[in-house]
Amino acid sequence: MSPTLERTDRQFNVSSTSDVRLRHRLKVVEDLWESVLRQECGQQMVDLLRELNPMQSEEGQAPDLKDSPVVSKIEQLDLNDAIRAARGFALYFQLINIVEQHYEQRDQQKANVSNNLTFTEETISRIDTPEELGDGTNESQVPGGVRPEKGTFSSLFPKLRQLNVPPQLIQKLLDQLDIRLVFTAHPTEIVRRTIRGKQRRIAKILRQLDRVEDGLRSVGMTSSLEAEALENQLMEEIRLWWRTDELHQFKPTVLDEVEYTLHYFREVLFDAVPQLYQRIKRTLKASFPYLEPPSYNFCQFGSWVGADRDGNPSVTPRVTWQTACYQRNLVLEKYISALDSLTESLSLSLHWSEVLPELLESVEQDRLQMSEVYDRHAIRYRQEPYRLKLAYIQQRLENTRDRNLSLYHAENWRVQIRETETLPIYRSGSEFLAELQLIQRNLVETGLTCSELDTLICQVEIYGFNLAHLDIRQESSRHSDTIGELAEYLQVLPKPYDDLTEEERVEWLVSELKTRRPLIPTELPFSDVTKETIETFRIVRLLQQEFGTELCQTYIISMSRQASDLLEVLLLAKEAGLYDPATGSGTLMVIPLFETVEDLKRAPKVMKDLFELPLYRTLLEGGYGRESVGDHPRRRPTALQEVMLGYSDSNKDSGFLSSNWEIHKAQKALQAVGDPYGVKLRIFHGRGGSVGRGGGPAYEAILAQPGRTIDGRIKITEQGEVLASKYSLPELAIYHLETVTSAVIQSSLLGSGFDDIDPWNETMEELAWRSREHYRSLIYEEPDFIDFFMQVTPIEEISQLQISSRPARRRKGKKDIGSLRAIPWVFSWTQSRFLLPAWYGVGTALHEFLEEEPQEHLKLLRYFYLKWPFFKMAVSKVEMTLAKVDLQIADHYVRELSRPEDRDRFAALFDRIAHEYHLTRDLVLTITGHKRLLDGDPSLQRSVQLRNSTIVPLGLLQVSLLKRLRQHGISSTPGVIQSRYSKGELLRGALLTLNGIAAGMRNTG
Repeated sequence: MSPTLERTDRQFNVSSTSDVRLRHRLKVVEDLWESVLRQECGQQMVDLLRELNPMQSEEGQAPDLKDSPVVSKIEQLDLNDAIRAARGFALYFQLINIVEQHYEQRDQQKANVSNNLTFTEETISRIDTPEELGDGTNESQVPGGVRPEKGTFSSLFPKLRQLNVPPQLIQKLLDQLDIRLVFTAHPTEIVRRTIRGKQRRIAKILRQLDRVEDGLRSVGMTSSLEAEALENQLMEEIRLWWRTDELHQFKPTVLDEVEYTLHYFREVLFDAVPQLYQRIKRTLKASFPYLEPPSYNFCQFGSWVGADRDGNPSVTPRVTWQTACYQRNLVLEKYISALDSLTESLSLSLHWSEVLPELLESVEQDRLQMSEVYDRHAIRYRQEPYRLKLAYIQQRLENTRDRNLSLYHAENWRVQIRETETLPIYRSGSEFLAELQLIQRNLVETGLTCSELDTLICQVEIYGFNLAHLDIRQESSRHSDTIGELAEYLQVLPKPYDDLTEEERVEWLVSELKTRRPLIPTELPFSDVTKETIETFRIVRLLQQEFGTELCQTYIISMSRQASDLLEVLLLAKEAGLYDPATGSGTLMVIPLFETVEDLKRAPKVMKDLFELPLYRTLLEGGYGRESVGDHPRRRPTALQEVMLGYSDSNKDSGFLSSNWEIHKAQKALQAVGDPYGVKLRIFHGRGGSVGRGGGPAYEAILAQPGRTIDGRIKITEQGEVLASKYSLPELAIYHLETVTSAVIQSSLLGSGFDDIDPWNETMEELAWRSREHYRSLIYEEPDFIDFFMQVTPIEEISQLQISSRPARRRKGKKDIGSLRAIPWVFSWTQSRFLLPAWYGVGTALHEFLEEEPQEHLKLLRYFYLKWPFFKMAVSKVEMTLAKVDLQIADHYVRELSRPEDRDRFAALFDRIAHEYHLTRDLVLTITGHKRLLDGDPSLQRSVQLRNSTIVPLGLLQVSLLKRLRQHGISSTPGVIQSRYSKGELLRGALLTLNGIAAGMRNTG
């Protein structure tokens, strides 16, 4: 048994059969891992890895590394051995990630079987009290030890019934349920798609091995030839993986990112989401038989990949066009494949089954349009009208696909669109859906059902022909610069646009929006940047014409600060035909993104200024054609405004606690602003994967939202780094989507009201302010901090990873914190085990508050933790992050990577950070009542500790390689030996350790 598993045995009690199986599988995989390394590198490498894996503390932290023999051993390693050791540890992390995900899915499958049971009235009455809803129940509380799983529909709906929530309220919420998950790529998905394919194959073999071993146990056997064959397959896959390069061979293009992101739809989501609908329908019926489930498409998907322009010059109009075509091709291929199976099933004969006249009439119309299909199938299907109808449908789909492919490759899209109009096609998913519903009606009218057809209809309602909505995003200054250049060229303003006050800008923009006169000439005698901005709006217009308005109808303005930022976009949209001043209606929703703390504070005023404009309110209401009007806001029809709140930049700006509190306050204030104008809000949460960028469990985060701000509607980013952990396996994907949906329903119907207690809000305001002050005093006011950050973290090396089409900085040449994107900022601190953005400042804020009245304030904070979802969410996220921090490793980065002349001042900075860490950890434990971090979540605790223990040597390897890389070529430095390796070889070694630590920490930025 390897040292890692020996520690695992000591640290973790066996609490369930699942734990036993997990530890057994980890042991099997570790043995195979060692066997592969032995075959590929020799026993010496296996011995080296064992030697480099030192003993850790009970929490998996590193020992004192000063004068450590392990550090000396690593410093003396040949580069080839160092790289192979780094690859070995990185491979280990990837393998245990696969095993853990596999058993998470296995547990969810078992929970789903339990959750499908119908609970009796007695069972429902014995589930915990209302405030415990969503926290799970005790196994002893339900018959047979079966309990509804946390966050599932089987937990939620019985509870709503027990609490006597009026069914009409539940039905109203279900009718308007609108959940949108938006996939992004820019948070640096570090693992190659090639490696992801190998991971899926290994997961598949593990599933097969489980089935074989379960069968063996049922008959009292322990091994078989089949089990041995599967283990040999695992060995083979791991060996092939070892010989595959983990690093991207080239910087991925935007379309590479599109392909990578969308493969989750192809592999998992296309088939998984209809199962989510069946699950909510089934569990709702068990508790509320007379209620109707939500629409098929209550959960929809969006994407920024190929459309998000903010700071990414690689996203061009052509790339966005090709992205839309790629999405449509993927979903059309899925439908064509589904029709093959459906044709096999619907073999009904006129001899034995009735067929309604409308179907026969439809088939006759198809014959007139597609005589070649009739000639091909008439004899074979002459008595099988369903199959004949499906043959016509399939031909139309194939024509649509072929036309789409020609548009993907076309140089001139407008010409190509006209040239491909000859064959019968489907112009939209709704046309295809109508044909499927025609078949469904005929089956139902003749007393039949077809689950395959029902599933396909569900998929078409969810995905249409577009698969996912595309959100356009651009930074606000691009629009003001464009308007400024236009105004200067046309000489329409008495002074430069930049010199106008906000009031003057709004007045002029509104006047231009009211006129039908075009502002932009057909030819564009402007700068390249301005021309690209104008062309973006023109391509949106073309996308809507070709794909329908539902594909691309949202335009997000990052760094929104004032009302004119939105009006500028609306004016550019008008010039592209996306807003009609004659009707006051438009096909593009303009969405502000408030990111910094100051912008979040300004957000309510910005939106109020907009809602005060009759022109803007009319746009939200759908134009002049709708009933309203008058100047009485409360008599106007309900309108919808989407507002995006950014977690990443606000966290980088002011620290974790302040960021989360300002977002929490902004949501409440925005809701209050919209109400008098009859405007409903859909809050778009720009969450990252890591806690430092707003990440963490979505279920708890949604429950922590202030009451009334959700109301059945939410939109959330799903960052590239977390897609694999949530969507790589079907049951994990369904469970994640189920918990998000459950949280939205629960938060909308059972708001706690704690967010409206003024004294609590005043306390949180004080804590957030103290935390922000302490955070900024280090990050922005400490003169040595930037040098410290640049030297003791791998930020410069991260920028050289070929992992994203997007630059690491918003502005080239800048070395300040402000220009650095939040993603590499958080990634750097994660690699060096500081994880500083997710906790720094919290300890000081809590300490200063407790110092005022120690006993009373501690009671208050503990009460907050028990009763206030927002406070519990914040503390739990900090606790999780602290468990991943390793100050011994962080100190090693500081000592070894600091230049000699900087070591003293950097040591003082490290001591300051370490003091804040210990203060934060001790106070979090005091508030939660835990003896160790994560005592309240044993599964997560196990996972974090298992990784912490083996990341230590990988961190030491990274530091050693970074030292060699940074010293390369500095022959004049006393005591530094000129490296015999090229800079490229050293960089490659350092980048491999970045990969490995990211796998071990299970996130990047």
